[in-house]
Amino acid sequence: MAWEIERKYLVADRSCLDRLAGVALRQGYIPTQDGGVVRVRIEGERAVLALKGATSGITRREYEYEIPLQDAESILTTLCQRPLIEKTRYTLPWAGKVWTIDVFAGENEGLVLAEVELSSREEVVEKPPWTGVEVSGDPRYYNANLVCHPYCKWRDS
Repeated sequence: MAWEIERKYLVADRSCLDRLAGVALRQGYIPTQDGGVVRVRIEGERAVLALKGATSGITRREYEYEIPLQDAESILTTLCQRPLIEKTRYTLPWAGKVWTIDVFAGENEGLVLAEVELSSREEVVEKPPWTGVEVSGDPRYYNANLVCHPYCKWRDS
């Protein structure tokens, strides 16, 4: 069984992205009933389908499969909720871990999040100096929730 265990932080200092090349991502979500999500993502020239269970703390089940790019385009167009999530993803090694930093665009412009995957819930991670507040347990920052409640509508409240 596949598990996703991750911590998520706001990025306080975007200078960490200087001189890094990012990959444009477009992703959408197909509604489910149980708190899980079905996500379709195009990342560059690659497309993936992910099935994710409901989040419990910083853990959830996750299964990811590569799918044909043309199928992903069709699913994003015909089956996914709007707006789609648009972002540029950067990867940055720090203290033995690979961090992903997402700079959101579109309805979620202004949001910049850093995530790090862990091998267990108990694993202690060294926070890079460019990270800010941890938002792992805040469902507002889940990508699937940013579709229904985009950052532009709640960031000022």
